[in-house]
Amino acid sequence: MIGKLKGTVDTVEEDCVTLDVHGVGYVAFCGARTLAGLPGAGEAASLFIETYVREDMIRLYGFASAAERDWFRLLQSVQGVGAKVALAVVGTLSTGDLANAIALQDRTMVARAPGVGPKVAARIVAELKDKAPAFSGAAAAESFGLKRDLGEGVAPAPIADAVSALVNLGYSREQAAGAVAVAVKEAGEDGPSTTLIRLGLKALSR
Repeated sequence: MIGKLKGTVDTVEEDCVTLDVHGVGYVAFCGARTLAGLPGAGEAASLFIETYVREDMIRLYGFASAAERDWFRLLQSVQGVGAKVALAVVGTLSTGDLANAIALQDRTMVARAPGVGPKVAARIVAELKDKAPAFSGAAAAESFGLKRDLGEGVAPAPIADAVSALVNLGYSREQAAGAVAVAVKEAGEDGPSTTLIRLGLKALSR
């Protein structure tokens, strides 16, 4: 079983990279974000690997981090999500953005991944809402892992508005969601958006 490869980049194609490890070329299928982050041909690179062994083939999937590989595995625990869809999701969203999307029950963000329709996105955010924090390592996911019904896969308006306001101020979605998560802990789940924004900005300034 191959868990990690370290070598030099040989060729990069649309959906995979060939990594030369001591003269042996390993083909690893990767998401778009991982492929975009690879160095040029002949330069050193390392990938965390998930090895799939089938009766008629062996396929390697490559990831920039162990957390990304963990998400790839976790996503496939969702009904209707196979390796292709899981790779598309981690290839579109960073681990932090994916954690936030699930914590906020933001199926629209998950549906940005190629081949992920609204129904699959809804299943992903619903089925992983209690599992995601253990894998994300993100403060936002841990804080937003609240036991509550978010209705039709949409975050409560004050929380969504507060996150949107902080993003409009120039913070990344991950930073904004993490800050609002801290604010929710202080103000309570029913806190108004103005209070969440104020407390969120306070958290970001620390």
